[in-house]
Amino acid sequence: METSHIEPHYVDRVGWLRAAVLGANDGIVSTASLIAGVASAGMAAPEILLAGVAGLVAGAMSMAAGEYVSVSSQADSEKSDLAREARGLIEQPEFERHELAQIYVERGLTSDLAEQVAVQLMEYDALGAHARDELGISHVITARPVQAGLASAAAFTAGAALPVVSVLLTPEAFITEVATGVSLVALALLGAVSARAGGSTIIPAVLRVTFWGALAMAATAGVGYLFGTTMV
Repeated sequence: METSHIEPHYVDRVGWLRAAVLGANDGIVSTASLIAGVASAGMAAPEILLAGVAGLVAGAMSMAAGEYVSVSSQADSEKSDLAREARGLIEQPEFERHELAQIYVERGLTSDLAEQVAVQLMEYDALGAHARDELGISHVITARPVQAGLASAAAFTAGAALPVVSVLLTPEAFITEVATGVSLVALALLGAVSARAGGSTIIPAVLRVTFWGALAMAATAGVGYLFGTTMV
């Protein structure tokens, strides 16, 4: 009796998941650190709020532009490699077939079987076979600049909004403590959600993001306190 077998895979999420986690983490940490630093320097609530909002807008735009540019560079490299491979398939098809067969031999196939596999795959989709097995390019990891840029900007904005909203809802005397606490909780949740979405262990992810986030906020708050003390 045959039974259905459902085996979930998470690698197809790697493109948007990496950009989203990076954006949200950066939004929380950078904005909360900025708020903690300005608040520790003795600034009033309106100035703290202004700094937080400015950090949110600047950070979201920077994340979108940076992610788009970097992933576009990857996409350009992929297109260049695919164009060279396409020319090679036209000009030297036998060499390309032998090259593909050797890849399969290195993966454990016999020479005869590797040749048969290479022939059949090239008859079906020659460029696709070489892109996947020679260049390591597939639909799963193909660079998508617009998707990465939008995901980073949206995630940054969502993350940065948490400490900014906490400034609006907290008495001025407790802004640093509340913004930091809210941000650490948000980082812990982000670590748990990203680990769950990626199919990895939750506890190490939570500890990793909260530790580095707390370190960044403590360092920035210390700088703000020192400058505030010096300038007063």
